[in-house]
Amino acid sequence: MRADTQERGSDAMTLTVDRPETVEQEPGPEQPKRLSGSRIMCEALVAEGVEIMWGYPGGAIMPFYDALPEYSIHHVLVRHEQAGAHAADGYARATGKVGVCIGTSGPGATNLVTGLATAYMDSVPMVAITGQVARSFIGRDSFQETDIVGITLPITKHNFLVNSAAELGDIMHEAFHLARSGRPGPVLVDVPKDVQIEEALYTPAVRPHAVPEGAGGEYARAADLIARAQKPLIIAGHGVIIANGYDELRSFAEKSGIPVITTLLGLSCFPESHPLSLGWPGMHGPAHVNRAIDEADVIVAVGMRFDDRVTGKLETWAPNARFIHIDIDPAEINKNVPAEVGIIADARDALRALVDAVAPADHTEWLHSIKRNARPEGPPKDTTFITPSTVVDAIKSATNGEARLVTDVGQHQMWAARFYGYNKPNSHITSGGLGTMGYALPAAMGVKAGCPDEPVWVVAGDGGIQMNIQELATIAQEGLNIKVAIINNGYLGMVRQWQQFFHNRNYSETRISSPDYALLTAAYGLQGRRVTEKEDVQRQVEWAMSTPGAVVLEFCISQEANVYPMIPSGGSVATMIEEPEVVE
Repeated sequence: MRADTQERGSDAMTLTVDRPETVEQEPGPEQPKRLSGSRIMCEALVAEGVEIMWGYPGGAIMPFYDALPEYSIHHVLVRHEQAGAHAADGYARATGKVGVCIGTSGPGATNLVTGLATAYMDSVPMVAITGQVARSFIGRDSFQETDIVGITLPITKHNFLVNSAAELGDIMHEAFHLARSGRPGPVLVDVPKDVQIEEALYTPAVRPHAVPEGAGGEYARAADLIARAQKPLIIAGHGVIIANGYDELRSFAEKSGIPVITTLLGLSCFPESHPLSLGWPGMHGPAHVNRAIDEADVIVAVGMRFDDRVTGKLETWAPNARFIHIDIDPAEINKNVPAEVGIIADARDALRALVDAVAPADHTEWLHSIKRNARPEGPPKDTTFITPSTVVDAIKSATNGEARLVTDVGQHQMWAARFYGYNKPNSHITSGGLGTMGYALPAAMGVKAGCPDEPVWVVAGDGGIQMNIQELATIAQEGLNIKVAIINNGYLGMVRQWQQFFHNRNYSETRISSPDYALLTAAYGLQGRRVTEKEDVQRQVEWAMSTPGAVVLEFCISQEANVYPMIPSGGSVATMIEEPEVVE
């Protein structure tokens, strides 16, 4: 008997004969349970292994919150739904598990949108659950009604509007399957309030995580192309981290002798101390890395999508190269750059196959020719102000390079990427594709929750930190031992830098004031200090590391400190992009 038959008022005797499991007795482990929609949601979350989630209650999601105390899932009450989405994102990136966030209908749901877009652009597995007005009120412009399914259609891997409690269990499990399988991404489940109250049968239906495999013949073609290359390069992206392909990437690079470049989101997928490591490419990457791309004859691109911040103008990028492109998403192959060999596969599986397929090779002469072109980082250090590299170096020294750095978006993001030297796998977490200011502080909550025994540092600017600074209350509430470094230059630094380059120093609306961060931190029951002297940086970072609980350090730097683009000889900043535009 289908669950909806009884809901239509079918004969009770028929129900007893057709569905004997409705007899009042304790259900066995394989038997379906008759539950309210809200409890079906909770049961599905438990079955999917969810241990923690971030959310904010409201009217349309209230039945779910009514059932939640019956289950052993730790719920973190954030101070803003966007922060809940970023926390789920950080948790997912740090652990590889699906992050979960919750919001109510209307503004609660729309506040999740930026976090969903951030996760979508960076292929982060997330499930967002939103309450919706009751089915009879949908389409009537009801109080706090918003078509969140329509709004999020372009920025989710999939989304669902649940029409009945009978389909809710299957949809919940399908959402987790979609979020984690193939190319990961966020999935939204919108549940009307009356569906949460309605009863139906529920049976757990967790689906395994399956990934496509590349064709064997493609590996042979790739190996042949690599064998004939004189100036090969590997460009490794976020897909290597998602696939946990660290060992396989290293084995492939060492056997083939190919130098390795990592994208911004690929940082920490290959140790930067390794002799084959070159750095990262693009408009803020070192010149010798970009020059090597210009000279390469074969590029093996693994788990990266040829983003415009890497390539600049596609017509002039890597003009001599033939491409082997490995990606789990078929849509990425040939999307931006034509591939001589396209392999649709999980990065780890593909790298493992390439290790077996390629012959040992030595490209020492090519590697040395690249590194001979390396130049010092930017101009001489200012002797008056604290320099960004001094701050990043101090964090690395105090943590022995073992910290997880969660960075916001802007100049500080580039400085942290350039100066830390990431050797620990998956130790660099940032918003890449969307470039979301306000990301770092809430994302660090998820990172710390997922990795409680590891040091976690936030590196943020004075602009980005103020976008979600209210989450200091959540950090205090949860007792999260997160250290925060605010690089304060009194400006929206990256935008100001581009105004300097392209708009004759017309610093229109980029100057920004800050609160007294030490006092503000104290108001949340945490500790903080302001650092103005370069000689004091290391001592204060070490003090933060030795101090229990969350600590906020504000580092005052020069207002016109710049991230110096290292453009290949004959190029310019302007040639790296279509137009001199800046994202946050």
